[in-house]
Amino acid sequence: MTMTNTTTKTPVLIVGGGPVGLALAGDLGWRGMECMLIERGDGHVENPKMDMVHIRTMEFCRRWGIVPWVESAGYNREHPQDCVWVTGLHGGYELGREPFPACADEEPPPQSPQKRERCPQNFFDPVLARHARSYRTVDMRYETELVSFAEHEAGITAEIVDRKSGARTRVEAQFLIACDGAGSPIREQLGIALSGKEVLTYTTNAIFECKDFNKIHAFPHAYRYIFIGPEGTWCTIVAIDGRDRYRFSFVGNRNRDKLSEDDMRAAIARALGCDVEFKILSTMPWTRRELVAESYGTKRIFLVGDSAHQLSPTGGFGMNTGIQEAVDIAWKLDGTIRGWGGPKLLESYEIERKPVAAFNVQEAARNLGRMLAPRNEAPPQAIFTSGSDGDSARKTYGDWYTRIIAPEWFTIGIQLGFRYEHSPIVVREEGPEPAHDVARYVQTSRPGHRAPHVWLKQGRSTLDLFGRGFVMLRFLGAPPDVSGLVAAAQARGVPLQVVDLCHAAAAEAYDKRLVLVRPDGHVAWRGDEEPADPMRVIDIVRGAA
Repeated sequence: MTMTNTTTKTPVLIVGGGPVGLALAGDLGWRGMECMLIERGDGHVENPKMDMVHIRTMEFCRRWGIVPWVESAGYNREHPQDCVWVTGLHGGYELGREPFPACADEEPPPQSPQKRERCPQNFFDPVLARHARSYRTVDMRYETELVSFAEHEAGITAEIVDRKSGARTRVEAQFLIACDGAGSPIREQLGIALSGKEVLTYTTNAIFECKDFNKIHAFPHAYRYIFIGPEGTWCTIVAIDGRDRYRFSFVGNRNRDKLSEDDMRAAIARALGCDVEFKILSTMPWTRRELVAESYGTKRIFLVGDSAHQLSPTGGFGMNTGIQEAVDIAWKLDGTIRGWGGPKLLESYEIERKPVAAFNVQEAARNLGRMLAPRNEAPPQAIFTSGSDGDSARKTYGDWYTRIIAPEWFTIGIQLGFRYEHSPIVVREEGPEPAHDVARYVQTSRPGHRAPHVWLKQGRSTLDLFGRGFVMLRFLGAPPDVSGLVAAAQARGVPLQVVDLCHAAAAEAYDKRLVLVRPDGHVAWRGDEEPADPMRVIDIVRGAA
């Protein structure tokens, strides 16, 4: 085999081509920033790990102009999204359900121009890859592996190998971004420890095809089925394409039992409850964890996504938390590389994002505990028997479980309510911070919070004003003078656009006459008049104060 040794340069080297790495590459490309993404696999997703795209992630997709791609990616958007808990399918009993409309019928919440979407990873990754590839500044290399890397004062030197040809390339980059997953070799080499619980449960997934799935039971169709047996919650089945493919998860416990394909076949057959034809397409053992990295990296190497945190999928927070991180660090890399960002800009990445990840990791674990609540006390035998006594027992038990598990389904406070009030690149306000409620979200223009959504006209949201640079919003009447801020931004090279809005609803939502919004859509500063020291404000928000 002929070995070709070459050297290439890139500002940002991204290692890992899952949804988080792809989102980061796409966002950098959208900003006109060069980057290289390497992925050791070929991009094919055999066992999709995620399927829920949360509201904030869809807002980013809106920014990138790819919402239609997500909606048409392949999931049957007419499929009901109910979550239901049952004793079994054929011959089993329904204990309760949380009804949700199909994706095609669901409306966005009042706080957003977007709604959540069901788009499993085997559909979502190709959408994100298509977006990243659309920019000539993005160099994507599949079946390419990181061999070694070294950090020095001026940047990163890495060696990568093409797994097909064996050709090795030396890469000189300013920054290395580890999107290389839960096992992250980069994190391991840096010696960064993880804090939390190593094992919540050992779980085994199987993707299976069953064309007659909805014919074997009389329940209204659902997205997620939670199965409760005499031992408590023991498995789940979710519709991963809304047609005939499903993901079966044998939830397991803290005992590392190895399940063969025959074991999984028997478990699926138990859940289905009758002799029906199905085909197992793939199996994957994995571990539910509750972990956060003690550090998010070094001066030039950063952990993003699963390399920085690992959590139970209960709630769908994992990938969405990672994409929030990708967007957060993308604009900070852009500002640093272009020269207007100060030393605290990239330092703020960990300060802003680690508390959010820690909260989400803990909430996901709480959701798992809620789902597994029937294990703490064996379900009454009566729920598995026919007759009026069984009906009564199922009603009582189902109502109890519904109350227990309900918080998992209503998490708009996590999806939109994360904030950066204590960030060094936010001009802080006095007064108590608004409460962080998982199930509720009240929009505010307080610095550190996501800038409020208001419809300006048909199909046009205030969120559509934000993205590539800073935006100064001026509201109503004679607009306050911001020439000092504009001059300060120009002197520092900070991209700043002034937008005047004569819109009563937007003025009410934003509260102040002047609101400075960061490229990621979070508020950096607000006031009714220009600050006394405009240069100080600009230096704070660019990370140089």
